[in-house]
Amino acid sequence: MLDVDALSFSYAGRVPIFEGFSWSVTSGETWTILGPSGCGKSTLLMLVAGLLQPQKGKIAVAGEVLNRPRPRTGLILQDYGLLPWATVRQNVALGFEIRRFYGPDGQHAPVDERVEKHAAQVDYWLKRVGIDKLANAYPGQLSGGERQRTAIARTLALNPDLLLMDEPFSSLDAPTREALQTLTLTLCREQMLTVLLVTHAIEEAAFVGQRILLLATPPQRSPRVIENSHVPDVEFRSSVAYQAICAQLRAELSAGERRMSEAIE
Repeated sequence: MLDVDALSFSYAGRVPIFEGFSWSVTSGETWTILGPSGCGKSTLLMLVAGLLQPQKGKIAVAGEVLNRPRPRTGLILQDYGLLPWATVRQNVALGFEIRRFYGPDGQHAPVDERVEKHAAQVDYWLKRVGIDKLANAYPGQLSGGERQRTAIARTLALNPDLLLMDEPFSSLDAPTREALQTLTLTLCREQMLTVLLVTHAIEEAAFVGQRILLLATPPQRSPRVIENSHVPDVEFRSSVAYQAICAQLRAELSAGERRMSEAIE
């Protein structure tokens, strides 16, 4: 599904973030990307989204080399990205309106998509994420969890095959965060999506990711992957396996911080 081949990327005047970095993701896998601030987590997600371009190397999704955002990639951000002047229903329908404007050109909409009204899909996803009774409300009238449910519905309604999430639950309270983690994973399994979720929270990485990509101090040259095969459900949070993977991730991150301190000294 995703192939990152000899990727190099840096911001002007900064230490390279990626340098000859290669990594692959199989279709249907759920990954979390974990690491300290400034390690390149969000940068990697923006590169995979096609919003940034490699300076060397290439990124391919579903066998096609990226040179721009692709219509089958969904992106959910921490700040929701909702239009404040539009209702919940209008926000969920936004992607369909954009696709209808451009038509099935293969850039803004898949070439095989029928350009028509999608009221039924909007209604389905409003109900599926539990916000159908808020369809006529505006973002300013919603809680953080309700806003994120709206963003999830808007993204999944477009039938992506790759879902990218950049710390989507970090600003939510713990019960809401855990409920939305479970809901999102359930929906993604139903749709058989490939998922990449960036997080700085060890507990979230351990619960969501069936495979975990650990990033350390740049430059990133080779992937450090932690296997974490499990079925993410409520019981898993209280299991020995969950506690063990959290402890392993905490030890890995602490070791990385020590190496960074030693390098600075």
